[in-house]
Amino acid sequence: MSDKTRRVVSVLVENESSVLSRVSGLFAGRGYNIETLTVAPVPDTNRSRITIVTKGSQRVLEQITKQLHKLIPIHKVVEHEEMVEKEMVLAKFPITESLADIQALCDAYNGEIVNVGSDMIIGMAADEPIRIKHFIEASSRYNPIEIVRGGVVAIER
Repeated sequence: MSDKTRRVVSVLVENESSVLSRVSGLFAGRGYNIETLTVAPVPDTNRSRITIVTKGSQRVLEQITKQLHKLIPIHKVVEHEEMVEKEMVLAKFPITESLADIQALCDAYNGEIVNVGSDMIIGMAADEPIRIKHFIEASSRYNPIEIVRGGVVAIER
C-alpha cells in the first residue's frame, strides 16, 4: 500500500446476521488491516453503526467504499476528514498506587475512577484516540495490572 494514511469509515447497516463479516471481508480481501472496529445499534431503529479505523491509500479505500455501497444491508458509508472521534479505555491499577494520582490522571483525560476494590482501582478515560494513547503511556508509571482499550466511535461534523 502506498500513502498509508489513517482513515475512519462509518457504515450504517441493517442490524442482521452476517453483515459484519461481509463488511470486514471487504477490507480483508483488499489486504487492509482493521485497527479498531466498533459496532453498536442506532437508537430507535433496526440499524447499527460500524466504525472502522484503518490505514491505507485513498484509491484502495475508495474501491472498498464503492463495494460497501453494493452490499444490500448498507444504508450509508461515510469516509470523511471532518469526523469527531472518541475512544474509551479502562485501566486496572494495584490498590497500593495513589488513588489521588490515578484520579488526577483520569480527570486529565475526561475520565474518572469507576471502581475501587480491596486490591485494585479501575480508572476510565474517554477522549480522542491520540489522547487515549497518551493516557496509556502516562498510566505506565502507576503499574497497571490490565488495560482494555475500546474502539473508536465517530460522527461526521
